[in-house]
Amino acid sequence: MRFEDLAAEPEDARHSAAERARAASRSTWVSVGVNLALSLTQVSAGVLSRSQGLVADGVHSASDLIADFVVLLASHHSRKDADADHPYGHHRFETGASLALGLLLLMVGAGMLWAALGKLEAPDSVPRVHVAALWVAGVTLLAKEGLFRYMLAVAKRVKSSMLVANAWHARSDAASSLVVALGLVGNLLGYPLLDPIAALIVGLMVGRMGWSFAWDALHDLMDRAVDEQEVLAIRATLLDTPGVLGVHDLRTRKMGDMVVADAHLEVDAALSVEQGHEIAVAARERVMQRHRVLNLMTHVDPWQRPDLDHAPPVAASVGGLAE
Repeated sequence: MRFEDLAAEPEDARHSAAERARAASRSTWVSVGVNLALSLTQVSAGVLSRSQGLVADGVHSASDLIADFVVLLASHHSRKDADADHPYGHHRFETGASLALGLLLLMVGAGMLWAALGKLEAPDSVPRVHVAALWVAGVTLLAKEGLFRYMLAVAKRVKSSMLVANAWHARSDAASSLVVALGLVGNLLGYPLLDPIAALIVGLMVGRMGWSFAWDALHDLMDRAVDEQEVLAIRATLLDTPGVLGVHDLRTRKMGDMVVADAHLEVDAALSVEQGHEIAVAARERVMQRHRVLNLMTHVDPWQRPDLDHAPPVAASVGGLAE
């Protein structure tokens, strides 16, 4: 899954839950309109022109409608405030939506493979398609590529992995339409088996994309850490806080598109507990302002000079927990 565009950025990279929800809703409704029009056109044209590849691509577009409504549902639930049962909020609804998208694509891909293999087992039953099917495939290719570019731009602007998944779902549609178009060209040139072969390739592409989405979402639900670049950026912000002399045991885990982190901050051992606590609070606020961090738990340890031979820092008896 292409999530490298969601790496940590400065303060302007943070977006409110309301803004993210509005962007998700707006872009997804655009996708609903496009996919509805394309699925109806492709299936109708595929039946009339006797193209299995075009029908398969139309079914793929129809499955996108289900995926779009999954995204809308997840977007609605993920912006709910934290409550007693969900003290960190409902951000993982987005991760759950990405998992559902992946499983949906796996099922659609399996269905395409089954239908295509059935045709390949009976090559004499593969008809010659009408040239109109090629025009429909071309228009579909352009529409899906345009939809992908629009949705990816929105996803990058609000830094939403769920929207990234849906955008690349649209790109997989564009790739499948290209394969279908090539299969139609081969069929029209006198190689009818190329149409079900194109449908077979589309099924493999869809299944592979579904596996990728589902696998990544599953790891995120198992508290996978954010990438090293973002961890280093958070560490740099902590070290840039006045009074913080060192940082160790910085851990992160994804909470939807947000991050929950905890870290041990090393401060001058001569400071009072109150002074250490104030430094921890300042460090926490800086991180939450500059990064997509939902919550940072800090613990204050006495700093030891690195040039001295000593044991690892011993945690203060009263830790500075900034909450």
